Amino acid sequence: MNNVLISTENNIATITVDRPSKLNALNAETIAELAEAVGNAEDDDDVRVIVLTGSGEKAFVAGADISEFADYDESEGRKLAGKGQKELFDLLENCSKPIIAAVNGFALGGGLELAMAAHFRVASDNARLGLPETSLGVIPGYGGTQRLPQLVGKGRAMEMIMTAGMIDANQALTYGLVNHVVTQEELLEFTYGIAKKIMRNSPMAISAAIDSVNAGYVDGTDGYQVEIDNFGSCFGTEEFVEGTTAFLEKRRAEF
Repeated sequence: MNNVLISTENNIATITVDRPSKLNALNAETIAELAEAVGNAEDDDDVRVIVLTGSGEKAFVAGADISEFADYDESEGRKLAGKGQKELFDLLENCSKPIIAAVNGFALGGGLELAMAAHFRVASDNARLGLPETSLGVIPGYGGTQRLPQLVGKGRAMEMIMTAGMIDANQALTYGLVNHVVTQEELLEFTYGIAKKIMRNSPMAISAAIDSVNAGYVDGTDGYQVEIDNFGSCFGTEEFVEGTTAFLEKRRAEF
């Protein structure tokens, strides 16, 4: 891969967008490589949690590579958004393994949309987040108009999108856009600490929880029924037997 680095240690796959000269901006090649990396990590039995970040200290992902689509027409614009959403952003959101975005520096436009597609976010204290697309005569096209209101509420999302401004890490924390803010130096270690807490629990149950939570945001889907079905399915697994047996035996479950 030319633009993405992948490393796996202690059952955690770290996927790093590596285009520092472009502030890790997303182009078609990078989107394809990220999709491949996430798909491979999801299929790898040795991986329990995925951490997504950007190389360097300046940017997580500072947006899309505008030079790649500045001359597109309407049809090409629709294809760009549709392909990107299906190929990568929806893949992240629906991944059966937890994905944590470790946001270092700028997360703008497609970069913030990438972080929002992860299951939750940890930010460094120098992070700056925003959707500046309206300043370019376009709107967010990789799910930003949908996921941002889900995370911060309609009013705040409307303001962020219409002003095209950035918010800092502490404001993002207040908004609920990120779960934690730590120093740049602590970012990955803190994120790995959360990943280790997740790995104490049942991978099957976590996957079912991801599916159930996401169902509540799908039009026409009864999230409560999905929860009921997934809850019932858990009872037929070895991990349920291990978890309940360990509880009754007053020991830690081994998943």
